[in-house]
Amino acid sequence: MDYSEFSGFLLGRCSVREFDPEPLADEDITSVVAAAQLAPSAGNLEAWDVVVVTDEDARQAMSDAAFGQAHVAEAPALFVVCANYIRSMSQYGERGILYAVEDATIACTYMMLAARARGLSSCWTGAFEEDEVREYLGLPAHIRPLAILAVGKSSAPVRRAEHMDIENHLHYNTW
Repeated sequence: MDYSEFSGFLLGRCSVREFDPEPLADEDITSVVAAAQLAPSAGNLEAWDVVVVTDEDARQAMSDAAFGQAHVAEAPALFVVCANYIRSMSQYGERGILYAVEDATIACTYMMLAARARGLSSCWTGAFEEDEVREYLGLPAHIRPLAILAVGKSSAPVRRAEHMDIENHLHYNTW
């Protein structure tokens, strides 16, 4: 893949909040999570875990925890991406907390791109009550939910959001 193809692939991905109710194939779910294993991680510890949520009641509970965001309930699959502090802290001590958050964030990005590569749409959802998600999913204390990645086939035309010019982000050598 050359840069032009890569750029086109990225431009074709955008957040989708309207999903077809058709369930994801097991192969889609496995492929999306497998892509996360290819993501870089601190010390190659892969300090992340994923809870796949496909049950309708559980998706509704995640939507409720996400302040009623409808796309969370409507997506046929949710990937609740979590930082696993213990896995990273075992090697890095307190600094491992940050590394676990970074590992999980990168893993979620790879999952989002893998969904795109499989012809699926996604929406990264970061606004949710962590304690509600933690309680409903039975997460241990050392696991922190960082993102709810809603995945499915889009049921509406995909529309890409406007972005700032690169110059607004770019700095050389100093701020």
